[in-house]
Amino acid sequence: MGRESLPATFTTAMARARGVHPRDLYAWRDDGRVVELSRGVFRRADAPPAGYPDLLAVAYRSPVAIVCCRSAAAFHDLSDEISPAVQIAVPTRHRPPRIAYPPTAVFRFEASTFELGLSAVEAAPGEWVRIYDPARTVVDLMRLRGRLGDDVAYGALQHYLRRRDARPAGLLKLASALDVRGPMQRALDVALAQ
Repeated sequence: MGRESLPATFTTAMARARGVHPRDLYAWRDDGRVVELSRGVFRRADAPPAGYPDLLAVAYRSPVAIVCCRSAAAFHDLSDEISPAVQIAVPTRHRPPRIAYPPTAVFRFEASTFELGLSAVEAAPGEWVRIYDPARTVVDLMRLRGRLGDDVAYGALQHYLRRRDARPAGLLKLASALDVRGPMQRALDVALAQ
């Protein structure tokens, strides 16, 4: 079975299920026919380039995860900084993945609100990764401002309010669902008064 029978991005388990011996898989990696994106996640060298290979690798390592916080803010142009690690959320009762490369930070979000604001990004042609939308990202940064920093939260809010699709009322509704309405309301009042 040749690597041409494999999808553009695949895991070791997917390759084995198609009859590829690990010896062959690692030989392909060593001679450059496949690229290892993360432990056990590969991409064919002849596949179209992935726009977001780190997000793609993390999604294959933890399919339940959703890209969040600083990583989502960078993707949605809500921040000028690049996150040093891919930040993902998993439901509270889900075992957090241990991913050394790409560097990954895991947050545990309440299962009942886990998929609020869920969106997707095409990380590679035809391959989608779960990510929180801009409004959910702003609200999460406000919720986690004690951990991630006030400047990150308020900066993301400022960037969000400059967007054509900004909906402050939608932010407040989402903030209520995520139990951070008070801080969000105060931050919005200050931001909109300027």
